[in-house]
Amino acid sequence: MAGGMEANKNKFIEDWGSARETLEHNFRWTRRNLALVGIFGIAVPYLVYKGIVREFHMQDEDAGRPYRKFL
Repeated sequence: MAGGMEANKNKFIEDWGSARETLEHNFRWTRRNLALVGIFGIAVPYLVYKGIVREFHMQDEDAGRPYRKFL
């Protein structure tokens, strides 16, 4: 290929990439991590599910049908 076209490596980008590749070795559970998992891994999906089921039940009520079962 063409000569003299070497790429200059950026130290900060290389460090960031290395940290992402070894994330599972450097991760530690903290109160903040547990709180984030609780909020975005459990609470938000539960509230979204409940909102969707409620919307379907309201549609069933308006149409005079029995409630549909979920799960």
